[in-house]
Amino acid sequence: MPEKKKQELKDRPPIVAAYLRVSTDKQTILNQKSEVINFCRRQELTITIWCTETVSGTKKESERELGALLKKLQRGDSLIITEVSRLSRKMMNIMNIIHQSIEQGITIYSIKEGYKFDSSINSQVLAFAFGLCAEIERTLISQRTREALARRRAQGVKLGRPKGSLRAGKLHQYEKEITDMRMEGLSFQKIAARYKVSPETVRLFYLKTSVQKTKKLQEEQNQEPEK
Repeated sequence: MPEKKKQELKDRPPIVAAYLRVSTDKQTILNQKSEVINFCRRQELTITIWCTETVSGTKKESERELGALLKKLQRGDSLIITEVSRLSRKMMNIMNIIHQSIEQGITIYSIKEGYKFDSSINSQVLAFAFGLCAEIERTLISQRTREALARRRAQGVKLGRPKGSLRAGKLHQYEKEITDMRMEGLSFQKIAARYKVSPETVRLFYLKTSVQKTKKLQEEQNQEPEK
Protein backbone atom coordinates (compact mmCIF):
# COMPACT_ATOMS: atom_id res chain seq x y z
CA MET A 1 0.00 0.00 0.00
CA PRO A 2 1.42 3.45 -0.92
CA GLU A 3 2.65 5.56 2.01
CA LYS A 4 0.13 8.31 1.21
CA LYS A 5 -2.77 5.84 1.45
CA LYS A 6 -1.44 4.45 4.73
CA GLN A 7 -1.21 7.96 6.15
CA GLU A 8 -4.78 8.76 5.06
CA LEU A 9 -6.06 5.65 6.85
CA LYS A 10 -4.03 6.51 9.92
CA ASP A 11 -5.29 10.10 10.04
CA ARG A 12 -8.98 9.34 9.47
CA PRO A 13 -11.33 9.57 12.47
CA PRO A 14 -12.22 6.27 14.19
CA ILE A 15 -15.14 4.36 12.73
CA VAL A 16 -18.02 3.30 14.96
CA ALA A 17 -19.93 0.67 12.99
CA ALA A 18 -23.19 -1.06 13.84
CA TYR A 19 -23.98 -4.47 12.36
CA LEU A 20 -27.61 -5.59 12.26
CA ARG A 21 -28.68 -8.97 10.87
CA VAL A 22 -31.91 -10.92 10.49
CA SER A 23 -32.26 -14.38 8.97
CA THR A 24 -35.40 -13.84 6.86
CA ASP A 25 -37.28 -10.96 5.28
CA LYS A 26 -40.18 -11.74 7.66
CA GLN A 27 -38.07 -10.39 10.53
CA THR A 28 -37.24 -6.76 11.22
CA ILE A 29 -34.08 -4.95 12.30
CA LEU A 30 -35.98 -2.15 14.02
CA ASN A 31 -35.58 -3.61 17.51
CA GLN A 32 -31.86 -4.10 16.97
CA LYS A 33 -31.47 -0.56 15.68
CA SER A 34 -33.31 0.86 18.68
CA GLU A 35 -31.04 -1.08 21.07
CA VAL A 36 -27.93 0.22 19.33
CA ILE A 37 -29.14 3.84 19.40
CA ASN A 38 -29.94 3.65 23.12
CA PHE A 39 -26.57 2.01 23.83
CA CYS A 40 -24.70 4.72 21.92
CA ARG A 41 -26.50 7.44 23.87
CA ARG A 42 -25.38 5.89 27.15
CA GLN A 43 -21.82 5.42 25.92
CA GLU A 44 -21.70 8.79 24.14
CA LEU A 45 -20.87 7.13 20.83
CA THR A 46 -21.97 8.14 17.34
CA ILE A 47 -22.54 5.53 14.64
CA THR A 48 -20.63 6.38 11.46
CA ILE A 49 -21.50 3.20 9.50
CA TRP A 50 -24.72 1.19 9.58
CA CYS A 51 -24.47 -2.28 8.04
CA THR A 52 -27.69 -4.29 7.74
CA GLU A 53 -28.45 -7.51 5.90
CA THR A 54 -30.92 -10.36 5.65
CA VAL A 55 -28.94 -13.57 5.58
CA SER A 56 -28.50 -16.81 7.50
CA GLY A 57 -26.00 -16.65 10.34
CA THR A 58 -24.65 -20.02 9.28
CA LYS A 59 -22.90 -18.42 6.30
CA LYS A 60 -19.28 -17.42 6.69
CA GLU A 61 -18.65 -13.72 7.24
CA SER A 62 -16.68 -13.61 3.98
CA GLU A 63 -19.92 -14.45 2.14
CA ARG A 64 -21.85 -11.66 3.88
CA GLU A 65 -21.79 -7.89 4.14
CA LEU A 66 -20.16 -8.40 7.51
CA GLY A 67 -16.95 -9.54 5.80
CA ALA A 68 -16.71 -6.32 3.77
CA LEU A 69 -17.41 -4.27 6.90
CA LEU A 70 -14.67 -5.98 8.92
CA LYS A 71 -12.17 -5.22 6.15
CA LYS A 72 -12.89 -1.49 6.51
CA LEU A 73 -12.17 -1.46 10.22
CA GLN A 74 -8.71 -0.88 11.67
CA ARG A 75 -7.03 -0.20 15.00
CA GLY A 76 -9.08 2.17 17.14
CA ASP A 77 -12.39 1.43 15.39
CA SER A 78 -15.44 -0.13 17.07
CA LEU A 79 -18.11 -2.62 16.03
CA ILE A 80 -21.46 -2.69 17.84
CA ILE A 81 -23.85 -5.65 17.76
CA THR A 82 -26.95 -6.41 19.82
CA GLU A 83 -25.73 -9.94 20.65
CA VAL A 84 -22.87 -12.21 19.62
CA SER A 85 -25.18 -14.53 17.65
CA ARG A 86 -25.59 -11.72 15.10
CA LEU A 87 -22.00 -12.35 14.06
CA SER A 88 -22.68 -16.02 13.34
CA ARG A 89 -24.68 -19.06 14.39
CA LYS A 90 -21.46 -21.06 14.60
CA MET A 91 -19.30 -20.72 17.68
CA MET A 92 -16.08 -21.25 15.73
CA ASN A 93 -16.91 -18.39 13.37
CA ILE A 94 -17.77 -16.10 16.29
CA MET A 95 -14.49 -16.94 17.95
CA ASN A 96 -12.49 -16.25 14.79
CA ILE A 97 -14.13 -12.86 14.29
CA ILE A 98 -13.55 -11.83 17.91
CA HIS A 99 -9.95 -13.07 17.92
CA GLN A 100 -9.03 -11.32 14.66
CA SER A 101 -10.69 -8.09 15.81
CA ILE A 102 -8.77 -8.09 19.11
CA GLU A 103 -5.53 -8.75 17.22
CA GLN A 104 -6.22 -5.78 14.93
CA GLY A 105 -7.12 -3.45 17.78
CA ILE A 106 -10.84 -3.30 16.93
CA THR A 107 -13.28 -3.16 19.85
CA ILE A 108 -16.50 -5.17 19.70
CA TYR A 109 -19.47 -4.26 21.91
CA SER A 110 -22.22 -6.85 22.41
CA ILE A 111 -25.13 -5.04 24.03
CA LYS A 112 -27.38 -7.78 25.45
CA GLU A 113 -24.56 -9.79 27.00
CA GLY A 114 -22.72 -6.68 28.16
CA TYR A 115 -19.46 -7.85 26.53
CA LYS A 116 -16.66 -5.57 25.45
CA PHE A 117 -13.97 -7.33 23.44
CA ASP A 118 -10.75 -5.32 23.24
CA SER A 119 -7.06 -5.71 24.10
CA SER A 120 -7.66 -5.78 27.87
CA ILE A 121 -6.83 -8.83 29.98
CA ASN A 122 -10.51 -9.38 30.83
CA SER A 123 -11.41 -9.47 27.13
CA GLN A 124 -8.62 -11.89 26.35
CA VAL A 125 -9.80 -14.20 29.14
CA LEU A 126 -13.36 -13.96 27.81
CA ALA A 127 -12.16 -14.65 24.27
CA PHE A 128 -10.25 -17.69 25.55
CA ALA A 129 -13.46 -18.93 27.19
CA PHE A 130 -15.31 -18.52 23.89
CA GLY A 131 -12.58 -20.45 22.13
CA LEU A 132 -12.73 -23.25 24.69
CA CYS A 133 -16.52 -23.45 24.30
CA ALA A 134 -16.12 -23.60 20.52
CA GLU A 135 -13.61 -26.44 20.78
CA ILE A 136 -15.84 -28.37 23.21
CA GLU A 137 -18.86 -27.82 20.96
CA ARG A 138 -16.96 -29.11 17.92
CA THR A 139 -15.76 -32.19 19.84
CA LEU A 140 -19.23 -33.00 21.19
CA ILE A 141 -20.85 -32.68 17.77
CA SER A 142 -18.24 -34.99 16.27
CA GLN A 143 -18.67 -37.48 19.11
CA ARG A 144 -22.49 -37.47 18.86
CA THR A 145 -22.26 -38.03 15.12
CA ARG A 146 -19.90 -40.99 15.48
CA GLU A 147 -22.07 -42.56 18.20
CA ALA A 148 -25.25 -42.14 16.16
CA LEU A 149 -23.64 -43.73 13.09
CA ALA A 150 -22.31 -46.61 15.20
CA ARG A 151 -25.80 -47.28 16.63
CA ARG A 152 -27.34 -47.32 13.17
CA ARG A 153 -24.68 -49.69 11.86
CA ALA A 154 -25.28 -51.99 14.84
CA GLN A 155 -29.00 -52.01 13.97
CA GLY A 156 -28.16 -53.08 10.43
CA VAL A 157 -29.15 -49.78 8.85
CA LYS A 158 -27.41 -49.04 5.56
CA LEU A 159 -25.97 -45.55 5.79
CA GLY A 160 -26.00 -43.00 3.03
CA ARG A 161 -28.63 -42.01 0.53
CA PRO A 162 -30.09 -44.95 -1.42
CA LYS A 163 -28.78 -45.06 -4.96
CA GLY A 164 -31.05 -43.26 -7.35
CA SER A 165 -33.29 -41.74 -4.66
CA LEU A 166 -32.17 -38.10 -4.94
CA ARG A 167 -35.50 -37.00 -3.51
CA ALA A 168 -37.02 -38.03 -6.82
CA GLY A 169 -39.86 -39.78 -5.01
CA LYS A 170 -41.31 -36.34 -4.34
CA LEU A 171 -41.70 -35.81 -8.09
CA HIS A 172 -43.50 -39.01 -9.11
CA GLN A 173 -46.95 -37.51 -8.63
CA TYR A 174 -45.98 -34.66 -10.96
CA GLU A 175 -44.51 -36.84 -13.70
CA LYS A 176 -47.00 -35.78 -16.39
CA GLU A 177 -46.70 -32.09 -15.47
CA ILE A 178 -42.91 -32.26 -15.66
CA THR A 179 -43.04 -34.05 -19.01
CA ASP A 180 -45.44 -31.44 -20.39
CA MET A 181 -43.30 -28.57 -19.13
CA ARG A 182 -40.20 -30.06 -20.74
CA MET A 183 -42.13 -30.46 -24.01
CA GLU A 184 -42.99 -26.75 -23.75
CA GLY A 185 -39.30 -25.92 -23.41
CA LEU A 186 -39.07 -25.08 -19.71
CA SER A 187 -35.61 -25.51 -18.22
CA PHE A 188 -34.77 -27.95 -15.42
CA GLN A 189 -33.96 -24.94 -13.24
CA LYS A 190 -37.43 -23.40 -13.60
CA ILE A 191 -39.13 -26.74 -13.01
CA ALA A 192 -36.94 -27.36 -9.95
CA ALA A 193 -37.90 -23.97 -8.48
CA ARG A 194 -41.58 -24.89 -8.80
CA TYR A 195 -41.21 -28.12 -6.82
CA LYS A 196 -38.48 -26.84 -4.49
CA VAL A 197 -35.83 -29.38 -5.45
CA SER A 198 -32.49 -29.05 -7.20
CA PRO A 199 -32.24 -28.84 -11.02
CA GLU A 200 -30.08 -31.98 -10.95
CA THR A 201 -32.87 -33.88 -9.17
CA VAL A 202 -35.35 -32.88 -11.88
CA ARG A 203 -32.89 -33.73 -14.65
CA LEU A 204 -32.18 -37.21 -13.28
CA PHE A 205 -35.88 -37.84 -12.63
CA TYR A 206 -36.80 -36.77 -16.15
CA LEU A 207 -34.08 -38.92 -17.72
CA LYS A 208 -35.04 -41.92 -15.59
CA THR A 209 -38.75 -41.68 -16.44
CA SER A 210 -37.94 -41.15 -20.12
CA VAL A 211 -35.79 -44.29 -20.15
CA GLN A 212 -38.54 -46.23 -18.37
CA LYS A 213 -41.17 -45.05 -20.88
CA THR A 214 -38.95 -45.97 -23.82
CA LYS A 215 -38.24 -49.41 -22.36
CA LYS A 216 -41.94 -50.03 -21.71
CA LEU A 217 -42.85 -48.98 -25.24
CA GLN A 218 -40.26 -51.34 -26.70
CA GLU A 219 -41.57 -54.21 -24.57
CA GLU A 220 -45.14 -53.54 -25.74
CA GLN A 221 -44.04 -53.47 -29.36
CA ASN A 222 -42.18 -56.76 -28.95
CA GLN A 223 -45.26 -58.36 -27.43
CA GLU A 224 -47.57 -57.34 -30.31
CA PRO A 225 -48.59 -60.39 -32.42
CA GLU A 226 -47.33 -60.43 -35.98
CA LYS A 227 -49.99 -59.71 -38.58
